[in-house]
Amino acid sequence: MSDIARPSVLFVCVHNAGRSQMAAAYLTHLAGDRVEVRSAGSAPAETVNPAVVEAMAEVGIDISAESPKVLTVDAVRASDVVITMGCGDTCPVFPGKKYLDWTLDDPAGQGVGAVRPIRDEIERRVRGLIAEFDV
Repeated sequence: MSDIARPSVLFVCVHNAGRSQMAAAYLTHLAGDRVEVRSAGSAPAETVNPAVVEAMAEVGIDISAESPKVLTVDAVRASDVVITMGCGDTCPVFPGKKYLDWTLDDPAGQGVGAVRPIRDEIERRVRGLIAEFDV
């Protein structure tokens, strides 16, 4: 994938309030402007899960100003890689895109103690993604 000058990644989950927000924040934090990062949800929540905000703050990443965004066809079309996290068939599929499905526990309704292992697994996968991009 090193032939892509500045890869664009879209993280998608149902509510865009937990997993996709953490993944987008980690990728932005670790890769900076070397990767274009988006996140969205097929049925966005009103706010980002407070336990997710707290868990990310524990590792020095502030996502308190983020808000869930609706998944659009344009966001998918503009992305090189689309990573879904439990949104099932609601994610539009376009030829020429790379699709990955990350099976992760849903932090919805969970306390920060249950969110931490999800956060740590997302960080591990994002680091692997960055290595794959070779950016």
